[in-house]
Amino acid sequence: MPIELPARRPSSPPPPRRSPQSFAVLGIGALLGVVMLSVFIGRQQGVGLTELPAGRPVASLGFRAEDRPDGAVELMGAEDNRLVARINPGEGGFVRGTLRGLAQARQREGLGAEQPFTLTRFDNGTLALEDAATGRHVALEAFGATNAAAFARLLPGNETK
Repeated sequence: MPIELPARRPSSPPPPRRSPQSFAVLGIGALLGVVMLSVFIGRQQGVGLTELPAGRPVASLGFRAEDRPDGAVELMGAEDNRLVARINPGEGGFVRGTLRGLAQARQREGLGAEQPFTLTRFDNGTLALEDAATGRHVALEAFGATNAAAFARLLPGNETK
């Protein structure tokens, strides 16, 4: 006679255990969330941001940048079309790069080179380069005193802060 074994009830599987990696992923996600929230609140409240007091313009120069076939860039006065400066190939890297960036922004927006750039010195010694065509504004001191001086030499009196 066969022996009957008692029927085994299927046992429910044990609850899944979280691996250490899942705790690490949750921790990293929580940390990123806190950092992003902190940055958002900080920017809204102006925490850690500095602003220079507004300066009054003391000197200004409107000019157009024209590429020459020999690789030079000539800066021509906007009002009288006189030569303000000539930047030969291999010279004036910061000035060339800055003007190239502004010119490329104009091209992306389908704008031409007719409207001049404006270089302004303020009474606090700071310099700004503006492109009214695109609305871009470059605070030149952000790139260091040496780079700001490369533009300052275009204006009468070369002092910068």
